[in-house]
Amino acid sequence: MSWIKTVPFEQATGKLRKLYERVTGPGNNVDNIMMAHSLRPHSMEGHMVLYKNVLHHSANTVPKWFLEVLGVWVSSLNHCNYCVEHHFSGLQRLLGDPDRGTAIRAAIEARAPETAPLDAAQIAAMLYARKLTEAPADLVSEDIGALREEGWDDGEILEINQVCAYFSYANRTVLGLGCSTEGDVLGLSPNNSDDPADWGHK
Repeated sequence: MSWIKTVPFEQATGKLRKLYERVTGPGNNVDNIMMAHSLRPHSMEGHMVLYKNVLHHSANTVPKWFLEVLGVWVSSLNHCNYCVEHHFSGLQRLLGDPDRGTAIRAAIEARAPETAPLDAAQIAAMLYARKLTEAPADLVSEDIGALREEGWDDGEILEINQVCAYFSYANRTVLGLGCSTEGDVLGLSPNNSDDPADWGHK
């Protein structure tokens, strides 16, 4: 499941057990990305607080399905298959249009977001996400201006930025520790956006 020692749910005690109980899915399943933090539960807690607030918070105004698109895109650019598979499954569930989701993934895999069935504002966000992921030091104020010109307001631009930044963090956690999807249930997420403290995966 990873290249470092992890503590399974059944053996967890104390703070780790309490955190596991908050992030479990069906059958007390804990995603391997979370289990990778088990030797330092405080970092799991920090990861989940960031993840929940960036991607699954009711104050966000960018559609959650599109935030998932950005997550799949960034993860693909970072060659993180773990996050691609998890979040593509979540994207498909949220979008509710398998053919469109498959077409978006095909455009991502072709590195051609402009061919995806997305509107101009969404494609502009994809282009910003690519530059932020691959060449962050090359970003200039005009890149933000391009997003504004397509209709994103500054709060939405912040959401886009934070989701892309979060996924690069998650990708490096997975890739750097050798997490696999073995034993994971793909596509689950903490969907109760109205309660930031509810981390349960459904």
